[in-house]
Amino acid sequence: MKSNIDKAEADITTHYKNPYEIVQELLQESIQTLGLNENIYHILKKPMRVLEVSIPIRLDNGRIHNFTGYRSQHLDILGPTKGGIRFHPDVNMDEVKALSIWMSLKSAILDLPLGGGKGGIIVDPSALSKRELETLSRAYIEKITPIIGPQKDIPAPDMNTSPEVMGWMIDEYDKLRGYNIPGMLTGKPVIIGGSQGRLAATGRGVAITIQEAANVLGMEMNGATAALQGFGNVGSMTAKFLHGLGVKITGITNAHGGIFDQDGLDIPDLLKFIKKGNRIHTYPKAAPLTNEDLFGLPVDILIPAAVENQITKNTAPAIQAKIVAEAANGPTTPQGDEIMEQKDIFVIPDILCNAGGVTVSYFEWVQNAMNYYWKEEEVNQKLTEKMTAGFQQVLAIREQKQMRMRQAAYTAGIRHIVKALHARGWIENEKTLEG
Repeated sequence: MKSNIDKAEADITTHYKNPYEIVQELLQESIQTLGLNENIYHILKKPMRVLEVSIPIRLDNGRIHNFTGYRSQHLDILGPTKGGIRFHPDVNMDEVKALSIWMSLKSAILDLPLGGGKGGIIVDPSALSKRELETLSRAYIEKITPIIGPQKDIPAPDMNTSPEVMGWMIDEYDKLRGYNIPGMLTGKPVIIGGSQGRLAATGRGVAITIQEAANVLGMEMNGATAALQGFGNVGSMTAKFLHGLGVKITGITNAHGGIFDQDGLDIPDLLKFIKKGNRIHTYPKAAPLTNEDLFGLPVDILIPAAVENQITKNTAPAIQAKIVAEAANGPTTPQGDEIMEQKDIFVIPDILCNAGGVTVSYFEWVQNAMNYYWKEEEVNQKLTEKMTAGFQQVLAIREQKQMRMRQAAYTAGIRHIVKALHARGWIENEKTLEG
């Protein structure tokens, strides 16, 4: 008889388009649109290194379970690769490959001296005890230690991982190396070298880009309405910051269900409710809401902050929002994107919208190298400067080239990488796209 862990590992969804194929199509389309040599595509279309590891650990019941983990490193011409580690039943090799490519583009758009990396383990962490989760986290780091480090590849938190998990991982790495190396990993607890502002960074960055998009559309934030899919770290922090700007968040859903209040949910009260260990769909001060109905809510801003392939040919037609802010990685399929373009929805693409996390991870890495740490106000100020500059660069390309925001974001990222390829002699006489 299969355990819950076996079932979670076997139940990998196959009903949506492969994100690795999606990102390769977007790269190819962008490179063709820019008139670049197809050699650029062949350099960027695959990660330079992908590692698959088996991780046998002893469960509390005495049984050995062998988990599968991955680490993908896309391109390191701008600096060490950088990216999160996710624990989820749907993790697979193609997903981490795609996510590592997106990480390269994010870093390039924000002018960070990093390449893209991503990792994960096929696991439902809720099916593990805390001891089992710690054992798995440490064993994963032991397995990938040969290819990571502060000048090689720098992991960070992602879906279902946390500062606590990062603390276990860096402790294991330091034991293996025999000394303290705080810069090998970011998103760790502040007491052991983490950065102020890191936990809220991705959500804060999402809110910053939404403000910038609202300015473009002449939309007032105070009194605007929003709906969120996903209420983990990114979704909850985004909700917190938007609520602080006067945005009324009327609907929220996650994997277990959702809630709705046309007058706006009490976000501070909801955050307290969730912090006590409650699930969002049990919040008593709101009406129930399905994920399907969320996409059709009459709101100004829609924020997919969960997983890939949520805005599709089936869900996109219902969207009424003026702004779609992609807080998740790869939440939109090509068909969904076409429909939103036809509806003239202002899309803030994921490789720009959710780049706040990697930006403050970069700040953490810098602080670790200096062994000097900034106050949260300074971190937030630097993040705002980076996110605003990145948004304005993408917007300028959009207006100059008369293209979608997604194409403009890919153009910004590819342009930056092409310059580095040319500087290193990988390509000759290639356009660097100054104009």
